Amino acid sequence: MRQTVAVVGGGYGGIEVARALDEVADVVLIEPREDFHHNAAALRAAVRPDFAHQTFIPYDKLLVHGRIERDAAQQIAPGQVTLASGRTIAADYVVLATGARHPFPGKPAELDTASAIASYVELQTRIAAADRIVLAGAGPVGLELAGEIKAEWPGKEVILVDPAPAILPERSAELRTEIERQLADLGVTLVLGAALPASFKVAPGDVAPFTVELTDGRSLSADLWLRCYGADPVSDYLAGSLQTARLSNGRVRVEDSLRVHGHDRVYAVGDITDIEEPKQAVAAMAHAAVVAANIKADLGLGEPTVYEPPGSSILIPLGPSGGAGEHPGMGVLGAEPTAQYKGADLLLGHYAQVFNR
Repeated sequence: MRQTVAVVGGGYGGIEVARALDEVADVVLIEPREDFHHNAAALRAAVRPDFAHQTFIPYDKLLVHGRIERDAAQQIAPGQVTLASGRTIAADYVVLATGARHPFPGKPAELDTASAIASYVELQTRIAAADRIVLAGAGPVGLELAGEIKAEWPGKEVILVDPAPAILPERSAELRTEIERQLADLGVTLVLGAALPASFKVAPGDVAPFTVELTDGRSLSADLWLRCYGADPVSDYLAGSLQTARLSNGRVRVEDSLRVHGHDRVYAVGDITDIEEPKQAVAAMAHAAVVAANIKADLGLGEPTVYEPPGSSILIPLGPSGGAGEHPGMGVLGAEPTAQYKGADLLLGHYAQVFNR
């Protein structure tokens, strides 16, 4: 008798767990979005209205045997998922893959595709109307969005503001130098060691000319600003004994097998885990491989394994032909390999194959 596996969340980690177990278990993939959102390409959608629709891919061809439940998890306890619709799904295994909420345009708030695309198209018109744009946060999201804006509108002023004294402080000095060089060539201004004050009331995404005093006393004027930092893990649905594994920051405590602490048949992958590593799609996919292997081992179809965080790599496109990254054993990668591996099509071709389009 086949075991039922409920995979809660259809993002990068969830789809890989579902695909890997589709042949050996009754997989139920629970996801409230109408279509998969390839948010790794979302920042280009913010500047090109003809691009947004490409970042949404239907789930209908992802699984051969399993099924998709378009619904949200309202409460999860071991062996049972209660949906927002009121229905319940009994499961032998539960995989938590609900990720994190990110500010728009990193992820859209809308769950239906037409409304989400409309939000990107509207943002594009607002960016087009602004001459001077502040991006709050000089991490990977802010850097990539700056590159996308400059690729589409080279004449716009783009200012990156971040409270840290340097961009990408956890990365190598060589990578920082290369990114800073390309930003200078693009004409992007870096304002580091300062942030927008907590009292700042202009809504992100509104074209509303403003002048603001930053936290270090410097004055800054612009027409529009966007928030490019902050992620909130989605785990408030945990109930019963699972609540004890939820930490105060919303992350979920996991063992090296990626089982949720204290539970043999509940796993977690991706951004909600408490693993100290960059929260990237590549990590979620690596988690998925471990979880699938361990569930298969329980079914007598292989050997159990543990997750060992790999050496950290990153690729930051700065528009379709720019950017830089680094990978263990390869050092710093410049604009050409970054564009080749990621920037040119932002992995859209890869995900079209994943979803059998």
